[in-house]
Amino acid sequence: MTRTLNFSSGPATLPEPVLRRAQAALWDLDGTGIGILEHSHRGAAFRRVLERTTALVREVGGIGDEFAVLFLTAGATHHFTLVPHNFLGEGDTADICHTGVWTGKVIEEARRFGKTHLACNAGPAFDTTPAALTYSAAPRYVYYVSNETVYGTQWAAPPASPPAPLVCDASSDIFSRPLPLADHGLIFAGAQKNLGPSGVTLVIARKDFLATRRPGLPALWDYDSYEREGSLINTPNTFGIYMIGEVCAWIRDQGGLAVLGERNARKARVLYDFLDVSRRWRGHARPGSRSHMNVTFRGDSPELEAALLARAEQAGLSGLAGHRSVGGLRASIYNAFPEHGVQRLVDLLGELEG
Repeated sequence: MTRTLNFSSGPATLPEPVLRRAQAALWDLDGTGIGILEHSHRGAAFRRVLERTTALVREVGGIGDEFAVLFLTAGATHHFTLVPHNFLGEGDTADICHTGVWTGKVIEEARRFGKTHLACNAGPAFDTTPAALTYSAAPRYVYYVSNETVYGTQWAAPPASPPAPLVCDASSDIFSRPLPLADHGLIFAGAQKNLGPSGVTLVIARKDFLATRRPGLPALWDYDSYEREGSLINTPNTFGIYMIGEVCAWIRDQGGLAVLGERNARKARVLYDFLDVSRRWRGHARPGSRSHMNVTFRGDSPELEAALLARAEQAGLSGLAGHRSVGGLRASIYNAFPEHGVQRLVDLLGELEG
């Protein structure tokens, strides 16, 4: 069958070779006669999966031994609370780069544990990643979202000269380009955009930063517990970990993060170039802050936007509606989304423009 082009912001398109291998592994993992969904997380077969996935994450991301690589059975939103629970105490301040919906939620959660300071505020339009940041006197950490899925903005590089370790929610652009590790204390990413299925989060954390967590935390709310137990403090999302490993192997076989970064920039440029000259469609994010993962745009009327959504579904292009909080339109073109799919969208936009 012909697969529908999936522009969804997540769960999102996965590489077809990975899906084919997963089909086989659901029935029989590596000749064991037992599928990946059925294997004990304490057994030798899954232990090999976990070790392989961890090694591939390190290889693809260029991640050294000074960082722990962890897999938590949770979505990224879980870490909105987990980060301040571990690292923010009464009297401490978290500096937050406020660039949209997700950092708004992060601010609410951080205030349950300590104080917050806006190092930058891109609101109310949230169409840029501000160049000028103002840090507080002694922040505990500096938090940012590397790619904002709702408004379609992306940091070209991490916040500069942070006075404290960076904490990054990289859920929607992890491994879509070379991974910046310098200055970072912790990076987390929900898998369902570029890495695998929903329900598992990849965490990359400096071990010396983990050592500064608050004492006396409950085990399942303590990042260090996952590091000590090798992500096996409880039953993890075994299938999610397997899929992350397979996707990382696919990334490696594609040529690595530099190759994918160039490909993703090229895909996004096709759509932005059209929007920049269109008479009836316009992009939301400003040049210099535009996401290569989530292209947000509007038509010149609600009727035009509705016509696009209807025609797109008929043409096998799905998931183009914008986030429910802002409306409009959004094309999510993650790693596995094919280049020809972007051109098909541009062709349809041109047809409706008339």
